[in-house]
Amino acid sequence: MRHLDEYRDATATARLAAAIARRVTRPWTLMEICGGQTHSILRHGLEARLPPGLKLVHGPGCPVCVTPVDLVDAAVDLALRPGLILCSFGDMLRVPGSRMDLLTARARGGDVRIVYSPLDAVQCAVQHPDREVVFFAVGFETTAPANALAVLQARRAGVRNFSLLVSQVLVPPAIAALLAAPDNSVQGFLAAGHVCAVMGIEEYLPLAARFRVPIVVTGFEPVDLLHGVLTCVEQLEAGAAGVINAYARAVRPEGNRHAQRLMREVFTVVDREWRGLGIIPASGLGLRPELAEFDALVRHGRPEPAAGGENRCRAGEVLRGKVTPDQCPAYGVDCTPEHPLGAPMVSGEGACAAYFRYRPR
Repeated sequence: MRHLDEYRDATATARLAAAIARRVTRPWTLMEICGGQTHSILRHGLEARLPPGLKLVHGPGCPVCVTPVDLVDAAVDLALRPGLILCSFGDMLRVPGSRMDLLTARARGGDVRIVYSPLDAVQCAVQHPDREVVFFAVGFETTAPANALAVLQARRAGVRNFSLLVSQVLVPPAIAALLAAPDNSVQGFLAAGHVCAVMGIEEYLPLAARFRVPIVVTGFEPVDLLHGVLTCVEQLEAGAAGVINAYARAVRPEGNRHAQRLMREVFTVVDREWRGLGIIPASGLGLRPELAEFDALVRHGRPEPAAGGENRCRAGEVLRGKVTPDQCPAYGVDCTPEHPLGAPMVSGEGACAAYFRYRPR
């Protein structure tokens, strides 16, 4: 395919793998922070090309997976309210809550609609002025500009029956939380190219300096990823710890300033709970106080938290890179894409789904 073939070229991939093998002199552990990168690594068998001792672990790089159960429950509660329309991207519909998922809520009469853009949800509100419309706004920094634009468009057009259920999270605070953990074993990171296309690389500089870890911004194709691994290993072997943009064809150092302005106009930084990681300070985005009328939890209220039940899913450990999906006893037995126990088996960016799809069982 045009613009992709050179980044999937077998000769270039083999050359990079050989360069990595020559450069590695001791064991290293790297983490890719993006679920899209995880799927590409497994789909193309890149782990098998790495030398013994060089380990890739999978981080909390799937926004669907880190959305906390309480917010899934809130979405289900809203979906079941008479006269309310809940709009969501399709990958959220089968994420388990404490009682049910959104697909089950729809089967029980809830008006749950799949949209392809938050602006579709605004248009839905325009078409149904007599009904409340809530968009489940989930994602990293990549989705925040479009969600911000939806709020601004609704405000400018006077659409008062539209609101967001916000679950926006930020990558750098999660990296800091992982590195600050007493049992951290990660020595270098592959940062997500699409997040950095929005935010740039500047906010990673303090992390690299504080924790003395190299951070390399990479893309999603085999050549991108192996180039990122090589660049990270070269820093580790040299005792360096900097931030390197290895995805310059898509990422500017300053990011997308217009998108960042949109985010600042609508959102403010807040503490946010992450599934499996708990509450991470200043790791999320919430609507600014002057835009509270567009906050679904302010407008419709927050449901009572459900009582926690037994769940054998080890999603938290998977999201922290402490275990691989196939080390969970439920994986592939009681937890499958058809009957998931946790979000990482559902999402198109989840590590469990990637293992199930690309690794033989």
